[in-house]
Amino acid sequence: MHALEPTPVGEKRPARQEPKQQRSIRTRVQILEAAAVVFARSGFADVTLLDIAEQAGVTKGAVYFHYANKEAIAIAVSEEYFARLGALSVGVRRLKVPPLQATVKLLNRVAVVLRDDTLFQAAVRLHLDRHQITSGLPTRPFVDFMTHCQELLVEAKEVGQLPEDADPEKLARVLVAAFFGAQHISWALNDRADLIDRVQETIDAILPRHWYEPADNT
Repeated sequence: MHALEPTPVGEKRPARQEPKQQRSIRTRVQILEAAAVVFARSGFADVTLLDIAEQAGVTKGAVYFHYANKEAIAIAVSEEYFARLGALSVGVRRLKVPPLQATVKLLNRVAVVLRDDTLFQAAVRLHLDRHQITSGLPTRPFVDFMTHCQELLVEAKEVGQLPEDADPEKLARVLVAAFFGAQHISWALNDRADLIDRVQETIDAILPRHWYEPADNT
């Protein structure tokens, strides 16, 4: 191998080019993040591909290279949202805490992300606009999320954290529905600034704290 020749004084070495595949992935992520911003702000109908391109700082042609149309981008945002929901569920499982505490932690973690993460906010808004998206947004992951909660509640009943007459399946459906209802009202009234408190109120109404918090005997 030949040693690199020294760069003449006053000249700069040419910048090393980013690999094409890596650059393509970066641009795709950039477009997705930009789409989340404009979808969260304006909803599906009022957003154009040009809006997304301008927010991403790329050409409209670059957007078309990665996504066939606006609906494809909306679906990609929704799929990423559900992937992140799944990751949150896995992360809570790794904490190795009792199942009812894990359920509460999962809902609180999702609440924090909904308050702070634009992609989550965009996905929620897109699902409100789903009737405008003819290709259809994925709904199975909603079921998957309820299933994650149900599995935790089944385990909670098995270890005695739930009353004998509790139905984990029904409880999971009510809990998830109430959670997303609370986030919607918090969004409408306070731009989610009070979301954590509203979610905790919802949890307390469905899962009383004495079911999962040790009694204070002091």
